Amino acid sequence: MSGWSDAGPLWALTNCAPGSEKVSPLWNPMRMAREQGRAGSFNPGMGHFVCVDGFGPASPEERAAGMPGHGEAHLQNFELRTIVENGIAILRMSAKLPLVQENLTRTFRLRAGENVVYVESELENSLSFDRPVNWAEHATVGSPWLESALTVVDVSGSRSQTRPWSAAEGTGNQIQRRLPPGQNFVWPMAPGIGGAAVDMRRTPENPHYMDHTTTLLDPARSLEWVTAINPKRRQIIGYVFRRADYPWFQTWGNYPSSGKMARGMEFATQPYDVSHRDALTMGSLFGVPVYRWLPAKSKIDTRFLMFFAPAPEGFVKVNHVRLEKGQIVVKGDGKQIVLAAASASL
Repeated sequence: MSGWSDAGPLWALTNCAPGSEKVSPLWNPMRMAREQGRAGSFNPGMGHFVCVDGFGPASPEERAAGMPGHGEAHLQNFELRTIVENGIAILRMSAKLPLVQENLTRTFRLRAGENVVYVESELENSLSFDRPVNWAEHATVGSPWLESALTVVDVSGSRSQTRPWSAAEGTGNQIQRRLPPGQNFVWPMAPGIGGAAVDMRRTPENPHYMDHTTTLLDPARSLEWVTAINPKRRQIIGYVFRRADYPWFQTWGNYPSSGKMARGMEFATQPYDVSHRDALTMGSLFGVPVYRWLPAKSKIDTRFLMFFAPAPEGFVKVNHVRLEKGQIVVKGDGKQIVLAAASASL
């Protein structure tokens, strides 16, 4: 089975959408291509895939050696093992990453009656020296669930930066950048190229834009979160994860005039999707490292959970997400969502 099926349990949850219209919030570029009468060359699993060991383009030398962008895990064939235990469906996936000589194991758990997927990952170093690694969970929402002027994103962080870019970087036909390069700001209000502030929570009206920012997740928290809400559909998707694993949140917005939009909600070891070399050269941003160490002949692990659930009428903003007593509690302005999550221990 292709490594793209890493998203399988996440697709299973999000395709059981509450309401009469079963629309997954996750990005599906193949469906978008079909809707525009084009042949799709992407895999629908791009709605969520793991980027390890690598998050961003390969260097010229790495490409010549066969290294793909975003690491090799998302292109590997995984060995699968499935069991059902005490009402919990468990899928365990494992693969060797031959180019970087690492082994990746992913375990997904779904409990009957819950709106939650629990994901544990383990990365093993086969080599005899410590090495820096780059790791991201490439979570992305897309149209039609991602709607202009409706869908909003919230995150447990505020110190942010627009991605540095040069005028030579293309953005595609009829797409323009709204944000100046390399400018610090406080989430969600980013500086706009025209001088007016841009609210990064909101999906833009009149889409023909490309956005890209990073946010340092709250250093005072041990568990971080990111959510997206579609108030019209009254649905929310969210992630909760350990800050020690993923201190950075990257959002990229691909908002073409066709309306076939995608928005990344990527939590990672580094602020931007760049090559290994560029990440190590950067070293840190805002005083926080932009890579993680994988010791010699050792393993490191990560954990996160994803939830997808109905939202009450008028629920348009998330202020806080916490795990407590077997529940996920999502608080907004005067409203809250409480989800059963018996295994919600990260």
